[in-house]
Amino acid sequence: MKDLAELRRRIDEIDARIAELYEERLAISGDVAEYKIANHRPVLDKRREEEKLTRLEAMTDDAFLRQGVRELFEQIMSVSRKKQYRLLAEHGMSEDLGFYEIEDYDFPSARVVYQGVRGAYSQAACKAFFREGCASMEPVETWRDAMEAISNGEADYAVLPVENSTAGIVTENYDLMMEYQAVIVGEQIIRIDHALLGLPEAKISDIRRVYSHPQALAQCEGYLRNIHPDFEAYSLKNTAMAAKKVMEDKDPSQAAIAGSINAQIYGLAVLDQAIQDIKGNETRFIVASPKREYTSGAKNVSIAFSLPNESGSLYRVLSHFIFNGLSMTRIESRPLRGKKWEYTFFIDFEGNLREEAVMNCLQGLKEETEEMFILGTF
Repeated sequence: MKDLAELRRRIDEIDARIAELYEERLAISGDVAEYKIANHRPVLDKRREEEKLTRLEAMTDDAFLRQGVRELFEQIMSVSRKKQYRLLAEHGMSEDLGFYEIEDYDFPSARVVYQGVRGAYSQAACKAFFREGCASMEPVETWRDAMEAISNGEADYAVLPVENSTAGIVTENYDLMMEYQAVIVGEQIIRIDHALLGLPEAKISDIRRVYSHPQALAQCEGYLRNIHPDFEAYSLKNTAMAAKKVMEDKDPSQAAIAGSINAQIYGLAVLDQAIQDIKGNETRFIVASPKREYTSGAKNVSIAFSLPNESGSLYRVLSHFIFNGLSMTRIESRPLRGKKWEYTFFIDFEGNLREEAVMNCLQGLKEETEEMFILGTF
């Protein structure tokens, strides 16, 4: 039997040689970057990399080793590209991201829109975010109407829900953000406490139909299924709209799931309180703007990108965050419309567009994804 210490010594020697060759290779990679900078060539050359990987795989007949060779050199090439992106930034050659820095936002003179009617959670988010005031705060009927308002100049900011801690992301609003090329300039998280609201003379035993927004119904699904399985649930565009409908219809068999403040606004009674399935229920709202601007105090960046359905594609993209020391705070995915088994990924991470590490990461993502959007920095 061979001596373990001797085997480890030989491995250490080989590793040392690999490290020396790796350092030599990266130095040459730097020269390649200088050439690409001088000749305005992209960092990523997919055809060249695939040809090289195929050639390297062919150097061994063992199937296991072939896969290992591919993985090893994919990593080496990945680090090489990251070094080249860094050199591009040092030469001021990073691609313009299309954002500009401002000292601060002029919120006091802002015209703000939100979806719903008085009493909507979106209105509560508006009041919480613009607590120092704004010029106007107006409701619109749909989320698309809100985006249209900031797109055509009728409003400066739109407040939209994008994620609930119980029911997940609001996919429609992410789609609208990309469709209208809007930018996130702020966020507001508010606690969501749903109440069952009915007419003042109504009792819970009278209720047959309950109305609310689909997300609110999902957040109270356990309550409805286990405690009131005889209730028929109907979706409306907004929780406050549901409360308004109950008030207007004057039907004691109807109830709304909405915030308890709507009882005061629409003259309803609170039939049951805190009926959401998870008591720590919160919704994240974003403040969207048509202007691609940010402040020096921004601490978060939000992006979206799509990837091909290939083995390791997400892993390779996420390596840019690791290499640049950036901390992701959220990652979500949703299917790409019209493309089976392909996805758009949404990532929030800590940083500011002024930072070199952020610029390096975004430069790499822009070249190595099929499509990337910077949704904002806030």
